Amino acid sequence: MRFLTGLIIGGLLAAASLAAEGPGPDVPVTGRENPDLASFDRLMLAVMKEHRPPGAALAVTYQGRLVYARGFGYADVEGRQPVRPESLFRIASVSKPITAAAILQLVEQGKLRLDAKAFPLLGLKPHLEKGKEYDKRLDDVTVLNLLQHAGGWDTATSPDPMFLSSRIAERLGTPPPAEPPDIIRWVLGRPLDFTPGERHAYSNFGYSVLGRVIEKVAGERYEDYVRREVLGPLGIRNMKIGRTLESQRAEGEVKYYAQRPSLAAGCVGPTLGHKVLPAYGQWYQEALDAHGGWIGSAVDLVRFAGAFDDGGKRPILGPAGLARTFGPPAFAVDKNGKPPEAYYGCGWNVRLIKNRGLNAWHAGRLSGCCATILVRRYDGLCWALLFNTDTDPGGKFLIEVADPLVHQAADAVKRWPEYDLFAAEAGAAAGTRQ
Repeated sequence: MRFLTGLIIGGLLAAASLAAEGPGPDVPVTGRENPDLASFDRLMLAVMKEHRPPGAALAVTYQGRLVYARGFGYADVEGRQPVRPESLFRIASVSKPITAAAILQLVEQGKLRLDAKAFPLLGLKPHLEKGKEYDKRLDDVTVLNLLQHAGGWDTATSPDPMFLSSRIAERLGTPPPAEPPDIIRWVLGRPLDFTPGERHAYSNFGYSVLGRVIEKVAGERYEDYVRREVLGPLGIRNMKIGRTLESQRAEGEVKYYAQRPSLAAGCVGPTLGHKVLPAYGQWYQEALDAHGGWIGSAVDLVRFAGAFDDGGKRPILGPAGLARTFGPPAFAVDKNGKPPEAYYGCGWNVRLIKNRGLNAWHAGRLSGCCATILVRRYDGLCWALLFNTDTDPGGKFLIEVADPLVHQAADAVKRWPEYDLFAAEAGAAAGTRQ
């Protein structure tokens, strides 16, 4: 039996490695070609050939117009299906700007306050193990603390609970996988790593709590509310929360590949008690919803990013919400009221560009699964870059490799197109409805 199990595991790893070797020298490319934007083509083909991800998609807007949307490599290596501009990817932590926008909309509507205490609002009972005491500082965690990653959890000190589904379900005596309210109850039984509002420490868990705050205030599921109130008005129809198992892939969703595959225990349904590849069962994708669970296309994401432009056709927030989104946290401002050059606002990393404005971005990564980034640049450019693996074969994070090259490719453009692929997309959709 051990021999047969070894053969099966070895076969899985070998197949995964072969699939993740990338598309080879003849990289399939889809989407509209424009010689004026050839610098983007060159950079993507260079990345595909040198770093060998299975597939990728890049979309670029200029002054609110979609000018570039192309797919590279394979959405399904085994089936030789190419990535298309509309292909859906897990976007990982690029989900956070979406959750932040939903929270700030509720604040603008007067339904929620940024100084609201999150856990008293939710009313969930802490799971206290024998001999443990409740950390009363938890009652002071505000919605703003959560938005700015200042809630008091630090993964340099404590493990990320969003990837401990089986362990938490076991501790609570509930069937796995642990749902977000279960995870919150477990975390409420543990001490904070620092006093809320004291400093920044990136926290997936904090954004999961924000998802539950949205549900409490809106009176409906997080996904349903966000799709209707945030994404729907922007014309984004296909984004949704991804599913864990490969058999549950959404229509048009890519497959995910680990460049350096390793098997670990599954935590969901048929994967329980079995060794599985990273993307399909090592974590519970649905529980990542508000901090890392969405799937969407590169085109979807630049449409979302463009909606933050002040005075845009479909503004996502009013002036106060925009100021809060890209403004610095109070604890980062010096005694003279001067913000640092770079900081985390509400759902976005921000860098101030002297005499020009600001750049804002968010990257995402799920190990052995995907690498993503969404960028809003000071000069009216937005782009989204998505890969269906997270590293190259040597272990380099693909976003760290590719993002500087996208900036260079954008700077190399001499003439931006006048057309708008968003308008062409809307016209095609209208034609199908006639």
